[in-house]
Amino acid sequence: MKRLITLLYVLAVPILFAIKQKDSGYRIGDTVQNFKLQGVDGQMVSLSDYANAKGVLIVFTCNECSYSQRYEERLIQLNDEFAPKGVPVVAINPNTVAGGGESMKAMKKRAAEKKFTFVYLADKDQKVTRRFGVRRTPELFLLNGDNKLIFIGAVDNNSHDSDGVDVHYARDAIDALLDGKKPPFSFVESEGCTIKNKREKRKR
Repeated sequence: MKRLITLLYVLAVPILFAIKQKDSGYRIGDTVQNFKLQGVDGQMVSLSDYANAKGVLIVFTCNECSYSQRYEERLIQLNDEFAPKGVPVVAINPNTVAGGGESMKAMKKRAAEKKFTFVYLADKDQKVTRRFGVRRTPELFLLNGDNKLIFIGAVDNNSHDSDGVDVHYARDAIDALLDGKKPPFSFVESEGCTIKNKREKRKR
């Protein structure tokens, strides 16, 4: 039975990866294009600002999604641990178009209340979100020093309880990057809330 379970797992991982590769947006191995977005501090931030970094962990997250909220402290921990080592966290809110609790004003308030140590950017027209093919928040994209995508997925394997985590996908991927190795997983399905897409104005 144990061998059967192992075999099914080995067969399932490539299938899941193949499914992701058929989706729109960046794929593993793609080079991510430069982007420029406004942060909660009013400053414009570009991917090119991290040209000397060993990597960048881009996280699409938001204010109101319960999954995103539960991961905020863990993202702060990742940034505090790995930014000094050359792999900072860059958070992007794809839901700013929804306004209200996802507006720039609300983002500033959230960042201050939760004491974010990472930059928090607003993708106001969702161009960057569409380019990445983001489907939910939170969803992570780890780039190496050449801006090539090496990991897509979740922070860890327990979105509800940080004390119950026993597989740290993002941490393991970053450790592998810093060690000059491939991440143990290149894609892990993330749990979260669907993106609030920009609505087109109806023609009268």
